[in-house]
Amino acid sequence: MAEAENDKMEYNMAENAEKGVSPAYDGPRRRSSVKDPRIGEAAELYGDVQTAEEYGYVSRGLKSRHIQFIALGGTIGTGLFLGIGRAFVQAGPLSVLLGYTFTGIAVFAMMQSLGEMATWLPLPGAIPQFCARYVDDALGFAVGWNNWYSNAITLCAEISAASIVIGFWNDQINVAAWITLIIVLVVCLNIFAVAIYGEAEFCFASIKIVTIVGLLILALILDLGGGPNHDRLGFRYWKNPGAMKEYLSKGDTGRFLGLFSTLVNAAFSYSGVEMVAVAAGEAENPRKNIPKAVRRVFWRILFFYVLGSLAIGVLVPSNDDKLLNPTKPGAARSPWVIAIYRAGIPVLPSIINAVILTSASSSANAFLYTGSRYLFALAQNKQAPKFLLTCSKNGVPYYCVGITASISLLTYLSVSSGANSVFAWFQNLTTISGIFTWCSICVAYIHFHAALKAQGIDRDTMVFKSPMQPYLAWGALIYFSIIIFFNGFGVFIHGKWSVSDFLTSYIGVPIFFGLYTFWKVFKRTKAHPSADVDLYSGKAEIDAEVWPEQIPRNWVEKVWFWIA
Repeated sequence: MAEAENDKMEYNMAENAEKGVSPAYDGPRRRSSVKDPRIGEAAELYGDVQTAEEYGYVSRGLKSRHIQFIALGGTIGTGLFLGIGRAFVQAGPLSVLLGYTFTGIAVFAMMQSLGEMATWLPLPGAIPQFCARYVDDALGFAVGWNNWYSNAITLCAEISAASIVIGFWNDQINVAAWITLIIVLVVCLNIFAVAIYGEAEFCFASIKIVTIVGLLILALILDLGGGPNHDRLGFRYWKNPGAMKEYLSKGDTGRFLGLFSTLVNAAFSYSGVEMVAVAAGEAENPRKNIPKAVRRVFWRILFFYVLGSLAIGVLVPSNDDKLLNPTKPGAARSPWVIAIYRAGIPVLPSIINAVILTSASSSANAFLYTGSRYLFALAQNKQAPKFLLTCSKNGVPYYCVGITASISLLTYLSVSSGANSVFAWFQNLTTISGIFTWCSICVAYIHFHAALKAQGIDRDTMVFKSPMQPYLAWGALIYFSIIIFFNGFGVFIHGKWSVSDFLTSYIGVPIFFGLYTFWKVFKRTKAHPSADVDLYSGKAEIDAEVWPEQIPRNWVEKVWFWIA
């Protein structure tokens, strides 16, 4: 820890925060003399220039607009368009609205915590490194490998979902053909340069954002009777069949269980929200762009998820027989498309199906990116083979991309098992591992907060300071822990026991704690005392970079710079 102690310096961060420039040191900078910033960052992390030059390093090729649109629309996928339908069938519109709102508040709290850590030290992969540095190497190992397999399997889920969606137009062609096409597409978007991934996500996110905004406006018009049938809906479906449906029991208990069942579904829809921090290590001017993206998480949750669930709840009755009908391919079972059909608008379903296909492809693209960066972070932590550090001249860790992409071959299981059942199985399996990631972020932040205090660092001098800490992190940690341990409550109700459902709900628990215990015993690791936590290694080179300030030349650029 002596090296980290030598790196400690006072920063004049506050006065630079508004400008978005790099914090200035009050003392001498301790940084490498290498001219290439990429190699300089790598040398400071790896300990010597030779290793950095041998393996290379990722590049900061994600521009501000890439980061902002990844944050805004990067994870709007099949959960919001397709998966939400199952929650309506089980629980009813009010339960879904409350479930998405409660989970959204917890996600907001978690993202505030992650944003503060990622702004302080923007590293590729980030989350496993935060856990290893601030808590315990064993936690970094567990969350890193847990994140990797979670993202790799979610990649399969999104590819599977895309194959379902294509069936809306043509269900005669073997689904394996569409799976192959999508796998090739997302690999090509990830293997050449991070800027290509960024441009693709910028385009995908733009389509999804425009679509969601359009659907919300359309929902308002239809609800007020502005559709072709001029039927004013109001909150008709909250009265019949009802706002809160009974689930697995009767009366208030059944309605409460229905509400609780929506929390896991909501968690899947929010999954991947943390990817903006994963991309921090490859973002231009991370001191400005990461806080800007994190501050907008609240509005993203409010407009896309909360208002989206409200809109669906007033347009479609929860007992509509088209919801989750396994014989209906693609968008035909999306509550958005069902609402449009019911309103008598014939042309829109194909357009919405195309957007859902775009969303699934975008999410697959994003999860291949984040999965590969988690693997890269594990290699940096010396918890994965060292060859995974190898990067191309364009800064792509191609071994990490290739290994993560190879897991997508599991998607061919849908050819024989049925794409719908495989998607449901993947969804349940990845949800619980994703929530473990969020819990780990909260634990890492609680230790990070304690380390700042123990080492005399004033949080008021930081570029990004999240509010009400560490209470936000504690609240989110407790909320997510409750979801983990009670998400499979249905199997414990009399007569509902199912071995497969039990394993799907809880297999993630022994996997996570098994990984943690393995590294804890194998390496005999110990939790880091707050006073000894390494807050500085790798920071000097990042802080020393100065990014040009964007100065708008007219009102159009002023609006665009605010958006992106």
